[in-house]
Amino acid sequence: MDHGAPPFWQLHRHGSHGRLPLDRPRILAILNVTPDSFANAAPLTDPAAALEAALRAIADGADALDIGGESTRPGAPPIPDDEELRRVLPVLRAIRAQHGPASTIPITIDTTKSGVARAALDAGADAINDVSAGTADPAMIPIAAARGAGIILMHRVARPQADSYSDQYAQPPLTGSVTDEVAMFLSLRVRTATEAGLPREQVLIDPGLGFGKSVPQNLELIQHTPELVSRVGRPVLSALSRKSFVGRAGLARDSTPAERLPATLALSTLHLSLGARIFRVHDTAPHRQALDAAWAALAPVTNSIPRHQSGTVRKSRA
Repeated sequence: MDHGAPPFWQLHRHGSHGRLPLDRPRILAILNVTPDSFANAAPLTDPAAALEAALRAIADGADALDIGGESTRPGAPPIPDDEELRRVLPVLRAIRAQHGPASTIPITIDTTKSGVARAALDAGADAINDVSAGTADPAMIPIAAARGAGIILMHRVARPQADSYSDQYAQPPLTGSVTDEVAMFLSLRVRTATEAGLPREQVLIDPGLGFGKSVPQNLELIQHTPELVSRVGRPVLSALSRKSFVGRAGLARDSTPAERLPATLALSTLHLSLGARIFRVHDTAPHRQALDAAWAALAPVTNSIPRHQSGTVRKSRA
């Protein structure tokens, strides 16, 4: 059930670990090294703690890591480049200095600043995760093209400091079809990236769940994922982990990020069934299990046994 999704995302044109096959659900584990991340129980501001979290995510089944040094939660203030670099570079270098999987696991840098992206690529990152789709800094897409780096292009309505949580809008921030708005915007940004010299296989799209959409609009975007894949022609990143609209959908009330894991898992597996293939998440281990189990049911029968199982399969009674 691939809904036409391309077979891989090329994170880096030249890196030995730059290709991520999309033959099964892939997990992009979140490492927010900020003091004000909305979902971190304990801020990962200490490089040693961030490294420990990265190694734990890899052991739990992460396929890639996403490191961010500036919060994108609604109301978060911008920070200068040097402060963002002070947060992310020690963590990135510490991960790359490890032996084993950490030295080669694909890493994305979550930033809207081309200077931060350039320095992170120098330190071992493979791709850029830009929540502004390259609109906040016109140099971002040209740098990705020049450096052979993959890029994630996300739709948003406003910068974080002018945004609100999905369940707190008095009026929907977008009128008309949210699917049309997102599909048209991302199609234009993909075209901008390819015209700048980025091969299409290096571009991943993110509909921006939780960014400038009401609760119903976020759910509509999940439902219409096959249309987004078809119209834009690129794989879809699912980035709904622990967001406010998830809590509102699952609990029908105000909630804290810590309460939203069950609803997050439910919507992530639904998103998988509708064509999303890469999942940016806070909780690697439960997502690995949930997505692998869902994939076993969705994939062709010959590929239905999760990758961690081997040997003879015993029949069980219903």
